[in-house]
Amino acid sequence: MHQDVKLYAHGITKKFGRRTVLDNVHLAVHAGEITAIVGANGCGKSTLLRICAGLTSPDRGTVQVHSTLGYCPQDGGTVDFLLPDEHFTLIGAGRGLSRRASRAAGHAHARALDWEPDPVQARRLSGGTRQKLNLVMASIGEPDVLLLDEPYQGFDRGTYLDFWDQLHAWRDQGKAIVVVTHLLTQLDRVDTVLDLSRTTTPWRTGHR
Repeated sequence: MHQDVKLYAHGITKKFGRRTVLDNVHLAVHAGEITAIVGANGCGKSTLLRICAGLTSPDRGTVQVHSTLGYCPQDGGTVDFLLPDEHFTLIGAGRGLSRRASRAAGHAHARALDWEPDPVQARRLSGGTRQKLNLVMASIGEPDVLLLDEPYQGFDRGTYLDFWDQLHAWRDQGKAIVVVTHLLTQLDRVDTVLDLSRTTTPWRTGHR
């Protein structure tokens, strides 16, 4: 395996009952690369990301992550009664950061999304703002691998563009990024694409 491969998934197969959701899927994501996972609803995009994050076990296949990892779910992930700063502190503590460093990192990443976190419980945030919170939590501690499951749900156009600017900045920093999306209309935004409706291996976009 090439030394700059940060995430390597080989032969991933997953069934739910009699239904095969993923069948012998392969994925290798390098440092400084964005991979998009696309495909029809129900083709296993979120399941593959959860397997790569270690939250779901495959029936067959292996996943290797050669660095620290951050994961942003499509929904959930926040605690209703906690403030954004308390989320930052909780995640930061798990990554060895002090309370002050965790909050500073959270606010810095929030500003990149044009968001200033208010001291409001998560249950009172809009869906789009809760998703910003999820995305910020995934990035605290500067993980080298980021797994993002349709993280822009509820974003307005300005924030959606800020999101892609942030992804490109992370790529320039050498991070390996996987983003599940159904809104990708410009393939030059990413480096490789895995279309689970058509194939089990990624193809390069020719962007870089």
